[in-house]
Amino acid sequence: MTGQRFKIGIVGVQPGRSWAARAHIPALRSLSGTFEIVGIANTTQVSAQAAAAETGISKAFAGVAELITSPEVDIVTVAVKVPPHFEIVKAAIEAGKHVYCEWPLGNGLAEASEMAALAKARGVLGVVGTQARFAPEIEYLRNLILDGFIGEVLSTTLVARGGTALGGGTIPDAKTYGYLLDRANGANMLTIPVGHTLAALRHVLGDIVEVSAVVTTRRPMVTAIDTGETLPVSAPDQVLVSGVLTSGAPISIHYRGGAPRDGDGLFWEIHGSEGDIRVSGLSGHVQMVPLSLTGARGRETAFRALEIPATYRAGWPEDVEPGNVARLYANMAQDLREGTHTAPSFEDAVAVHRVIDAIERAAESGHRVVLS
Repeated sequence: MTGQRFKIGIVGVQPGRSWAARAHIPALRSLSGTFEIVGIANTTQVSAQAAAAETGISKAFAGVAELITSPEVDIVTVAVKVPPHFEIVKAAIEAGKHVYCEWPLGNGLAEASEMAALAKARGVLGVVGTQARFAPEIEYLRNLILDGFIGEVLSTTLVARGGTALGGGTIPDAKTYGYLLDRANGANMLTIPVGHTLAALRHVLGDIVEVSAVVTTRRPMVTAIDTGETLPVSAPDQVLVSGVLTSGAPISIHYRGGAPRDGDGLFWEIHGSEGDIRVSGLSGHVQMVPLSLTGARGRETAFRALEIPATYRAGWPEDVEPGNVARLYANMAQDLREGTHTAPSFEDAVAVHRVIDAIERAAESGHRVVLS
């Protein structure tokens, strides 16, 4: 595949509101020398035709099956809600396609593990959309840690908000966000913002090897703003985790549902033997919001801004969402051409799913869980 443009088929495009429309399409268009969007598929061809017309994409497939089996498509991008991921990804792999699947990869560890095993057996590349690790601030943070800015990492603490539609008292509309309320759907505060953050945290600080946790629902009902109806909630709105990293450093995470009162929705501090770094943002969705870094070391008594070098942003879309997704796609292309492992693979997704599974088991049992 050296030198050729990869042809993408996207499953799940709703103009103006879906993640594919907001992030994937502008990301791929910024990489037009590497990728070509050949078409899209939705639940109906009518929906796909309307979306294609509005987004300027030339082809609307009759359905997902037609897109997956099309000889025009090299890579299938799966950008739908979590429950159908397993069926669509399996079909794409069995058709010999490479896959970019949004996070969470599956509805739980078992589904993710099966998809990863199938991709490996069929010799196709599966990557997962944990794009926070490609945020310029996260990459710079990782390099600062590796370069010894704070010395040895002694501990890390993270407190964040899950966002308005995840764990708050209201949701904007029942049709779009209602499925997030049911824990059985695999799309909730623990699996989405906590999962994305775990992927970024592991990229910066290494693996988590043991956890204890509290995962609970403190708001059992929410109100849909568009209809005024009150809906039941089984998804968690409080996630507390304590654990240990491979290095031996302790870790503490607390995610709370809803939006912050003052726009300060993320506090992540990494404490070291020679200094400290703090990461802040508008919410705990580190994959979607601009981040800022401050630090202090040695005898400094106040934190100072750590400006991200311009080289970390040059040549990429300025907006956070398409910018981070574009960086992931670029790494996927490199992996396909060079046989490298720079994009988060399905195996990497399984590793994050395994941590989430351990958090759930620790919360259910009330005991510490050691990850193998």
